Formats: sequence, structure tokens, C-alpha cells
Amino acid sequence: MTNYITHNPPVRLRRNPSMALTSRCRLRGRRIPTEAECGKMMSSRSDSGSGEDSLDRLLPPAGAPRRKSTTSLSKTEPPLLRTGTRTIYTAGRPPWYDEHGAQSKEAFVIGLCGGSASGKTTVANKIIEALDVPWVVLLSMDSFYKVLSAEEQALAAKNDYNFDHPGAFDFELLVATLRKLKQGKSVKIPVYDFTTHRRQKDWKNVYGASVIIFEGIMSFADKELLQLLDMKIFVDTDSDIRLVRRLRRDITERGRDIEGVIKQYNKFVKPAFEQYIEPTMRLADIVVPRGGGNMVAIDLIVQHVHSQLEEVSHQDPLPQTLSVLESTPQVRGLHTIIRNKETSRDEFIFYSKRLMRLLIEHALTFLPSQHCVVQTPQGHEYEGRSYNGKGITGVSILRAGETMEPALRAVCKDVRIGKILIQTNLDSGEPELHYLRLPKDISEDHVILMDSTVSTGAAAMMAVRVLLQDHEVQEDRIVLVSLLMAELGVHSVAYAFPKVKIITTAVDKSLDDFLHVIPGIGKPSYTSNARSVQDASERQHSATVA
Repeated sequence: MTNYITHNPPVRLRRNPSMALTSRCRLRGRRIPTEAECGKMMSSRSDSGSGEDSLDRLLPPAGAPRRKSTTSLSKTEPPLLRTGTRTIYTAGRPPWYDEHGAQSKEAFVIGLCGGSASGKTTVANKIIEALDVPWVVLLSMDSFYKVLSAEEQALAAKNDYNFDHPGAFDFELLVATLRKLKQGKSVKIPVYDFTTHRRQKDWKNVYGASVIIFEGIMSFADKELLQLLDMKIFVDTDSDIRLVRRLRRDITERGRDIEGVIKQYNKFVKPAFEQYIEPTMRLADIVVPRGGGNMVAIDLIVQHVHSQLEEVSHQDPLPQTLSVLESTPQVRGLHTIIRNKETSRDEFIFYSKRLMRLLIEHALTFLPSQHCVVQTPQGHEYEGRSYNGKGITGVSILRAGETMEPALRAVCKDVRIGKILIQTNLDSGEPELHYLRLPKDISEDHVILMDSTVSTGAAAMMAVRVLLQDHEVQEDRIVLVSLLMAELGVHSVAYAFPKVKIITTAVDKSLDDFLHVIPGIGKPSYTSNARSVQDASERQHSATVA
């Protein structure tokens, strides 16, 4: 390609002159050849394509107006983020919502480009680690290789298919996926098998993010893709280092032989880098030499991302959508029992069930009702109230939310129950949807969403988003019910979903370093087994039936 968009000169960090290639590395008993030895093994170079061969989707010609920065102003969740060196305040706003509770259009997207084996994934993981915030998604361009025909499969088996040409990627699917992910929507991502050169049958399900890190060799090679990137980073690594890394990776991880790797590098990888990848360096906002080892550059990137997430914290009043069960002597006494460290497990279960029953009855008072007149057995009229809705569905957030199901069934006859399982990805820190079972016609019901405790609000917010986006439940028909909540979780849910009613028995002030509610309830041995109350209720029900 010869024409590119001209952007501001990138920030370039000086190379470390002491960085040298180790010429003798051992790999499965083989010595990785040096650059000089590789040169002897390489055959005469063949072009991977001319300038005329470039795709229409690629970069527009020079002189095109520079895109105005669309850096996201969205904030991270939870509202108080602690890292190893700093605290980030976001006043309770999760990433995809603004200060008024309206949905933000964009998450913050970081684009990482660079040659094959330049260290892009390492840089991405270093950024995620340094950011130390939840809701980060790492999206790899390697997942979006096109499905090969039988003829192309045969070429790939002989290392004669060019995987380093823009035409090898499904840009249409990639752009559509990244755009939806940037909007906080659920996406399915293909899983590519580099051994068989095919997409696997099962695709990965990814659900929303505050920060998206997108990496690939052609990250800057598509004009539509560029429009989705808020920050562009080019990882610049010496060609000899990239070659050694590629040899090690392709031989150990992808089952290739050394001759085939060298052939592919000489025929496709190196020419493609010179023609399609290296020229896009001028589009980068930051150029990072030496990849993941350049902590100065990574710190600079993290500092900029933090500047988009940071906001001075202030003490916000609890939202009007929150209703706390009146602290009567009975309620206060129940809390005293379940918070006491000397309380036995059986007593904790018994008095928790009593408190849950009071909580559910309180929550039902927020469902819509209408005036009605009925006839008493004595023949007189009675003016009363009746439920004004189609149906009521309880949805428990597994597993802790199941403990509240018996209380709901006890006070709401023939209520339907749905379940949703959300767990945190330990690598990215983001909640992920693992299991879902909901009635098909739930969209017209009032939904009571149940979780025993809410600390940061991450799981509750994701459950609400599933109900809103995937099942079209109206926001003002959702009631979040929790035995105990932290102020963090209350503000997170309320700012994200200003029409969702939040019902709890108490709101505690803070969280500890493990994001546990403080002062909290129950011993760890009680609360770690979220099915304690549920199991006890089921045993009691079985005994009654027997």
C-alpha cells in the first residue's frame, strides 16, 4: 500500500541498546537458528501481493480528514477500585453508563498492532494486570481467520497459504463483533484451531466490558476497524526476535516443523509485514519497542486509560430507588443474631429464613396494584387492592440467590422461578454468563431478582442486563431483592439502572480487600456455602411431604 491516513506523530520510546538476541536457545532438543543461519535456509523471496492487490476496505488515501477523537467517557465498575498503588473513584457509575444513568455508546477500546510474534498478547496482558480493574475483554484478531475451502486447506497444510494477508481475515464479522462489544452487548467469538486451520464448533460467549483490548497483526489495516479504536498502540520488536519467537511458538504449540516455519516466514510473513503492517505504525498513538518488557511504555498507556476512568469521589446520598426494610426491634434482633460470630449454623439458617420472608413480603408491596371491590361472605362490599400485572417471575442469581426461593414461594402462590449463573473470570476479572434458565414469556412479567448479598453489584448488574437486552424485560418491572447490600453495590446498580427498584434489609458502609461486605453477616463457613438455607429448606419440605 502506498497511501495512508496521516495522524499526529506517535509517542516513541527509546530502544534499550542492551537488548540482544540470544543466538542459542534450546527447543525440544533443537537449537533455534540464528538470524544469519535463517538467511541461509531461506529461499528466494516471493511477493505476497502488490499495491494493486490491496483490499477496498483498507485505509483511505492520504488527505482524508482525521477522525475526531471519540474517547469514551464511561466509567468502571465497581465505583471504588483499589490497585496496588492507587484508588480509582467513579462515583458508582459502571462502565457503559453516564452520570445520569443513561447508557453510554462506547466502551474504551485499545487497539494493539504489530508484526507476528512481536509480543502483542504479552503487552495486552501486562496492560490488564497494571489496570487492575474489572470488566476487561481481550479480543484477538486470530479468532477471525476466514473459513478455508478444501483447496485452501490443502495449501495451508503445505505452508503455502498466506495467513498474513488482509484477505485472510473476516473483517466483516470482526467489525460487527467489536462494534457490538463496544456497545456492551453480548457477542459470540469464533475459536480458531491453528493445528487444523478450522474454526471450532463451539464459539466463545463474551458479555460486555468497560475496557476492550483488541490485538492483531492487521489491527490498523481496515478503515472501519480504525473508527472503533479509541487508542492505537504499535508493538515494535526487532525482526530477529520475532522470528525466534515464531519458531518457538509454531513448533511447540502448533505442531509445525522448522523448515515449514522458515518457508512460511520467508514467503508470506516478512513481505506482509513490510507491505501491510509496518507502514501502519504511523497511525499509532504510542509505539512500544521491546513489547511486554517495556514497563515505561505500559505505565504510560495505563496512566492514560486511568485518566479516562478516574473521577473525584464524593459522598452521594443513597438513591431514591432503594427501599430498606424498616429497622423494627424484630428486624434489628434478627440482624443481631445472624451477624453474631457465636451464632451456630442452624440458628443462622433459621433466622436468615425469617428475615428473608419479611424481605420478600416487603418487596411485594412495590408491585403495581389497582383498586377493586369484592363481596364478602356476609354479602357486603369490600374495597381493596389487587395485583395489576400479567405475572410474577422470581429469578435467582446462582448460587446464593437460591436461598431466597423458599421465601418467595411461601408468599407468592404459583410463582415461576428462573435461574442465572454468573461467575467472575479470574484472568480478566469480568463477570461471565455461564448458565441461564428463564421462562420464554418473561418479557411481560414483573421480575423479582434475588441475590443474598450484593457487594460491588457486578453480578446483579449483569443479570439485569441479561433480562433487559436478551429477554426484553422492562427496566421498571425489575425488583432487585437482597438480604444485605454494600453502599458500593447500591450506587452501582442505581446509577446503571435508575428504574430498577432495590429492596434490602440493611446497607453496610464498606468492603474489605476481598470485596466482602463489612461488617457483614455470618461466618465464612456459613456464607461460603450459599446453599445452606436452600438445602435446609428442601430437607424440611421433604420431611413434611413424607
